[in-house]
Amino acid sequence: MKVKLIAHTPDPEKTVACAAKLCYAAADIDTVMDGLTDEKVASFLQMLADMGHDSPIEHASFTFGIEGVSRSFLAEMTRHRIASYSVQSQRYVRENNFTYILPPEIEAIPEAKEEYIKAMEEDMEHYVKLAALLKEKHFKAFTAEGDDEKTAARKAEKKAIEDARFVLPNACATKMICSFNARSLRNFFSLRCCNRAQWEIRAVATEMLRLVREVAPNLFAKSGPPCFCGACDQNTMTCGKAKEVREFFLNLK
Repeated sequence: MKVKLIAHTPDPEKTVACAAKLCYAAADIDTVMDGLTDEKVASFLQMLADMGHDSPIEHASFTFGIEGVSRSFLAEMTRHRIASYSVQSQRYVRENNFTYILPPEIEAIPEAKEEYIKAMEEDMEHYVKLAALLKEKHFKAFTAEGDDEKTAARKAEKKAIEDARFVLPNACATKMICSFNARSLRNFFSLRCCNRAQWEIRAVATEMLRLVREVAPNLFAKSGPPCFCGACDQNTMTCGKAKEVREFFLNLK
C-alpha cells in the first residue's frame, strides 16, 4: 500500500478561515484576507467547530495518489460519493501477471496462504487464455472487415481484455487518484478510521489522515473515529478499545 498527498488547496486553513470570516465579518473580497494571522486562522477554525458550521470547510480540497490496494478496496472507497476518482482501467490496461493483495489473516495461516496463491495463479492463467482466445477471434473479424494487421491487432487486443477482465479477482491490485473537500474528508475519516471498518480501507484512511494533518493540523486535529473526541457510536458492535484508539489518533504523526 502506498498513499501520497499529491496536491491540496494552497494554505488550506487560511482559505477556510477566509470563507468563515466573510460569513461573520463586515469584510469584502479585497480585504477579507487582511489580518488573518495564524492565531486568527486557528480561532476561526475553532469557532466553526464549536458552532457545527461546516460549509466553509468545503473550500479546501486534497488530492491523493493511492496504489497497492485491491479492487475490493475500490468498491469500498467509491461509496464515498462526494469525491472524485480516476482509477486505472482493466478495460484498457492488460493485467498479465497482475499483482494482488494478500490479506494478513490469510497470510498468517500457511495452508490458507498456499490455497490463496494457487487461486491467484489459476486466475492469471484463465485471464491470459481468455484474452488470447478472444483476441484471435476479434483479429479475424477485424481483418475480414478490411483493417490492416496492425490496426486489427490493436482493436482486437482492446476488445479481448474488455471481456477477459471478468475473471479477475477482487484481490487484483489497482491504483487511483482521488480528491475530497475537507468536509467530506472528515466524514470519511469518521467512518473509515474506526476499528470496525474493513482493514484495508482503515489502513489507507489512517495514512490519509496522517498526511493531511501535516499540512492542515488545526483543520483535522479532531478527525478520526467518533470515539477519538467523543463516545463510540457503534453500540453493541463496539470494539471496546476507545482508550487505545484515542491514544493512537492523538499521537498519529
